[in-house]
Amino acid sequence: MKPENTFISQRLHSLDALRGFDMFWIIGGEGLVHAMAKITGAPFWLSFSEQLEHPYWDGFTGYDLIFPLFIFLAGVSTPFSVGKALHSGQPKSKVLQRVLRRGLILLILGVIYNNGLELRPLSDIRFMSVLGRIGIAYALANILYLYVKEKWLIYWFGGLLIGYWLILKFTSAPGFPIGDLTMEGNFASYVDRTVLPGKLSREIHDTVGLFNNIPAIGNALAGIITGLYIKNKSVTPTRKAVTMAVFGVASIVIAQVWNLDFPINKNLWSSSFVMQTVGLSLLLFALFYYIIDVLGYQKWSFFLQVIGMNSILIYISGKFINWRYTTEALFQWLMQLSGETYAILTFAICLLVIKWLFLKFLYDRRIFLRV
Repeated sequence: MKPENTFISQRLHSLDALRGFDMFWIIGGEGLVHAMAKITGAPFWLSFSEQLEHPYWDGFTGYDLIFPLFIFLAGVSTPFSVGKALHSGQPKSKVLQRVLRRGLILLILGVIYNNGLELRPLSDIRFMSVLGRIGIAYALANILYLYVKEKWLIYWFGGLLIGYWLILKFTSAPGFPIGDLTMEGNFASYVDRTVLPGKLSREIHDTVGLFNNIPAIGNALAGIITGLYIKNKSVTPTRKAVTMAVFGVASIVIAQVWNLDFPINKNLWSSSFVMQTVGLSLLLFALFYYIIDVLGYQKWSFFLQVIGMNSILIYISGKFINWRYTTEALFQWLMQLSGETYAILTFAICLLVIKWLFLKFLYDRRIFLRV
């Protein structure tokens, strides 16, 4: 971590706000919803609570969007960060080194997040992770950005998704019918349990595997293409927002059609899942971009920007800071005053407040975890 003097001014406010909105549900927002569902039993809160749980295999909920949205936003930032470095005259080789270093650091942080800082037998270590996927997708998409003409990025996006679909459609694990998409029989899981060292999160399958990083690159590429479009000065900001929304709807329609043959599945990171999440990411970004950067309504988003500026830090903080202990130590009295029924809601609110104040403390001092 290091102080940043100009970091904030160089960024899209909507980008940080949407990243903060994304992470809000990870750092405590989901707890608020689950608490309300338990307390009230109301259909609205129960349905909302169900949307904050992952399906075990096929299917899609709102919670499934959090991870791919983060990858998409990492892609959006590429033309502004990597693009600026290239514009300033830095050689591609130097920029490439920085991209690869960031990807590697995220991969290592992911291993630490999964296993902690302790020595373990190789067979007990889980190597694949959320941060690892972000690092791999970010690095490979950025390599394409560096060395492929901009107009070809869309073809790479389509090629990766179609290629991944065809691979899974015409292969399977040994002993299973061609095109088997069950956890045991699909080709991606078979590759992971054959190639990956250590353990998998579900023994025969890892929820963030190695082989299905192929389509995940598509989420990052979609973000890069969006970022390039945002930088296009020949298009009015309002039209940019409308165009993103239109393509968002079109992507969701494609996802639903593709779902008939290649089910939307976060575990497999299916091509239909990519189109679904890219579509929703475009709709959300169009909304945030239009409200914050086009219309100029920024003050309301400050709460989210504070979270978004240190998203990686707050994500990994739970492995090193006992937030539950801190919350209970400071606010046990308030939970007691709330009564047994509302104690879980009070805890969820206080937990979120403490985490945000921690991030605000860092924000005020311009301290950000930069990978």
